[in-house]
Amino acid sequence: MDLARGLVAIGAGIAICAGMFTGIGEGFAAGKAVEAVGRNPEAAGKIRQTMILGIALTETVAIYGMLIAFILIFVFA
Repeated sequence: MDLARGLVAIGAGIAICAGMFTGIGEGFAAGKAVEAVGRNPEAAGKIRQTMILGIALTETVAIYGMLIAFILIFVFA
């Protein structure tokens, strides 16, 4: 029983790491979008639209990781 709870905690921690790395990726994408707008200001609308779509798709990974962590903790522990 204790081994199973420990493995569930490790799995939940790994699932939460998805959110941490997602935040790093979103920051990188936003920084590159700012650089692109600085180089080509007239394309700001298209760059912003693409960045928001990419960040929204990336954010789903963090939400799924959190969902998996909650399932592991509250259902299997």
